[in-house]
Amino acid sequence: MNELLTGRSVAIVGAGRLGRALAETMRGAELRVVGPLGRGADGKDADIVLLCVPDAAIAAAARAVAPRPGRLVGHCSGLSTLEPLEPHEAFSMHPLMTVAGGVSVSFAGAGCAVAGSTERALSVSFALAEQLRMKPFVVADADRPAYHAAASMASNYLVTLEGAAERLGTVAGVERDLFVPLVRTAVENWARLGARQALTGPIARGDTATADRQRGAVAARAPELLPLWDALATATRALAAPNE
Repeated sequence: MNELLTGRSVAIVGAGRLGRALAETMRGAELRVVGPLGRGADGKDADIVLLCVPDAAIAAAARAVAPRPGRLVGHCSGLSTLEPLEPHEAFSMHPLMTVAGGVSVSFAGAGCAVAGSTERALSVSFALAEQLRMKPFVVADADRPAYHAAASMASNYLVTLEGAAERLGTVAGVERDLFVPLVRTAVENWARLGARQALTGPIARGDTATADRQRGAVAARAPELLPLWDALATATRALAAPNE
């Protein structure tokens, strides 16, 4: 274990999905964990207090934690800077991982955006991420909104897209689980090759007639999805277009 963490206790404030998952993972990584505690907790006597609360609640949660020499207070937001944690010596760690309700999660191999108000705080955020077998990286404050938007597109919006595919599959009498290998392979191809090289299908191969028939089916069978379909088709054409 990194010497910065040896003998230190970590209090998790926030008993939502992320708080519970991090507490479980930290215990498995041989860290001394308190909690997860409910919102408004003072962190007890922990050396490190990690706030797993919504962005809008960070400042209030930080104010509830009593400052003391050597104590570090952090949050898990990918969007927020460290400003809401003042006057604490502050850090942040945002696991680039989705945590769904009722599903066990491993953070091993995931990225983790870290920050620190001091060199010590930054070092501790790196150490915590690495202790959980994550890959820490730094995002500039000015770039955090773009970073967080990218994370939402890669995770939240992907689920929304698959929900639309599930709706169309249901119309055609095809169950969700039959699409799962297709989705997994497409994501793996994107991870291996990048978006443009991983792109397949009628638009990528210039089959306009097939793309038009698909659009007609969406318009007839699931018209509420047509604006999404058209937006995705436009974006796909742009991605498939040869570089000029």
